[in-house]
Amino acid sequence: MQTSGQLEVVCGSMFSGKSEELIRRLKRVEISGKQFLLFKPSADSRYEVDSVVSHDARKLKAIATGTDAAAVDQIESIISQFPNAEVIGFDEVNLYDPTLVALIRRLVASGKRVVAAGLDMDFRGEPFGCMPTLLAIADYVDKLKAICAKCKTNPAGISQRLVDGAPARWSDPIIKIGASESYEPRCRKCHQVVRD
Repeated sequence: MQTSGQLEVVCGSMFSGKSEELIRRLKRVEISGKQFLLFKPSADSRYEVDSVVSHDARKLKAIATGTDAAAVDQIESIISQFPNAEVIGFDEVNLYDPTLVALIRRLVASGKRVVAAGLDMDFRGEPFGCMPTLLAIADYVDKLKAICAKCKTNPAGISQRLVDGAPARWSDPIIKIGASESYEPRCRKCHQVVRD
């Protein structure tokens, strides 16, 4: 009898611990002796290209891929080569083409456990990429918060993009890979975007 698959989504702002939580869950899979596959965007080379690395330096080997529709097809092909992989993980899932949602649905329908981590909102505070759909179809959602880097009091759920230390403009590109040099967690009260 085939086991039921499930989708777990871990989301939140930058520095809220999303990658750390993804790594923690997959390490437990590894300890249990089960096989897993972990994917990440190759554009995210902030720390290591072939590993998911949290901001506190925890890491786990990953397969770096593109994020467009062709890359999603490539991911499906890679997964098919590992039929014993019971768990499939995705880091920075918000960067992937929306066709990833259909692949994740097929994986869950086939009995796989899928763990997807990423930003739920972009630097403007708007829903990010395929994340809104994944949140809607998820079996389990964990929305993590950081502490606001400005007021140092409130929980932070939005990633503040900074350009030369000042808030980014609304018209700036949505995707810009970076870490503490470009982003900080902010609460709703302290989050700012310069309107054009």
